[in-house]
Amino acid sequence: MELIHALWQGLAVATTPENLLWALAGCVLGTAMGVLPGFGPSVAIAVLLPMTFHVDITQAFIFFIAIAGGGMYGGSTASIVLNTPGESASMVTAMEGNRMALNGRAGVALATAAIGSFVAGTLAAVFVVWAAPWVAGVAQKLGPAETFMLMVMALGAVSAAIDKSTLRGMTALFIGLALACVGIESTSGAERWTAGWPLLYDGIDMVLVAVGLFVVAEVLHAAMYEGRVRSTLNTVGRVRMSPQDWKRSWRPWLRGTVIGTPFGCVPVGGIDMPTYVSYASERYMVREQYRNEFGKEGAIEGVAGPEAANNATVTAALIPLLTMGIPTSNTTAVMLGAFQNYGVMPGHQWFAVGHALVWVLIASLFIGNLMLLVLNLPMARMWTWLLRIPRPQRYAAMLVLATAGVYGMRQSMGDVFIMYGLGLLGVAMRRFDFPLTPLVVGLALGPMAEVQLRQAVAVGNGSLAIFVQRPWSLALLVVVLLLVVVPRALQGWANRRMAQARAYAQEEGL
Repeated sequence: MELIHALWQGLAVATTPENLLWALAGCVLGTAMGVLPGFGPSVAIAVLLPMTFHVDITQAFIFFIAIAGGGMYGGSTASIVLNTPGESASMVTAMEGNRMALNGRAGVALATAAIGSFVAGTLAAVFVVWAAPWVAGVAQKLGPAETFMLMVMALGAVSAAIDKSTLRGMTALFIGLALACVGIESTSGAERWTAGWPLLYDGIDMVLVAVGLFVVAEVLHAAMYEGRVRSTLNTVGRVRMSPQDWKRSWRPWLRGTVIGTPFGCVPVGGIDMPTYVSYASERYMVREQYRNEFGKEGAIEGVAGPEAANNATVTAALIPLLTMGIPTSNTTAVMLGAFQNYGVMPGHQWFAVGHALVWVLIASLFIGNLMLLVLNLPMARMWTWLLRIPRPQRYAAMLVLATAGVYGMRQSMGDVFIMYGLGLLGVAMRRFDFPLTPLVVGLALGPMAEVQLRQAVAVGNGSLAIFVQRPWSLALLVVVLLLVVVPRALQGWANRRMAQARAYAQEEGL
């Protein structure tokens, strides 16, 4: 009953006219930017973040949550209609969704993606309501040593599992941790890596990193390396589903929700992995008469399942963010930076003291999902008009908007130079296939991890042995090692088995 009462109070605040307008604005802008190829929810939040610095914190984060949801909805539109995913998580949707569009079923694919996103997002929000207070209660019992090891687990798992190369992932992580060290050290007051530049005394703002890596780097990389791109825009048609389409979609929606929700709660490689797992499971579990549609004319199960997994993961990712202040994706890392800019830190204390903001944010998940469903089903054809904007004009507008937003924060040209410097860093990382998520998560968690490390060592009287002396800390250390080592070992084993299978097939062919 306490949970229902808290959620009801959150809904009462979230449904005020001002907050509903911010939610609507976030849904519209997030969807519009998600539709544009190359821009996902993390880019949308990064671009629009400077606009909210003089806005009430409740309205700002209702806006951010709506943008994140809208970005996921919009990404499926570009994937299906244009075969140009706005982010890596939408690549799986494009595999079957674009084939459906080529066969005149784009409207069906858009409908199952939108409804599946609503179903998964709503069910995952219900899970957040139930699980978040319980997770906060567990987190409240953790000491500095356990909290630090939990952060190390998040950093190590994201860096090791999110890319094909553990070395590249770890390198990106250490770059992020190095950027987190820039500024005046909080305990001793010593300057670290500032080069005597007063602008860096307060550290490098997450807004500059997010805008530089996600927006400026995207534009510069396209201008420098990608050249002219010709895309074919498929006809949308009527956005509706037949009874047979409903019958084939509802099970993948539920399976995708079950697959995606746990991935959002733990840092095991972002939102890409559950979409691939969902796609693989749908190919395996599809009825025999529909199996041949995969990879040919397009199977609706291959759109419904991954889209549900995608949105369930994004929604469930709020659990570690709100209860422990640990981001598990680009989007939640940018949101954590926004919390820090407002001078608040999410964590288990929010639930312990009955913080009103946390329940308003959870309630806004339900409101945003409903708004997005109402907007996207009848307006799907309108969103595709944005895809007709020529790429040079689209990218130029994004660069101007990013520059104006960053300059407007503090009217500082130094911030603009830092942003473009980070943009060049992002171009180099993209060029050499270094993942960006470990860098962003490392920057977001680095300062907090340093504080917890200092406190843990102080409790252990200056000895690092405290991390192996406390049972839960030792258990988390073992989990960190397993998360870093086991996925690579399994991948190597799978590669060897595949090589043996190919060799055996060649011998049999001979």
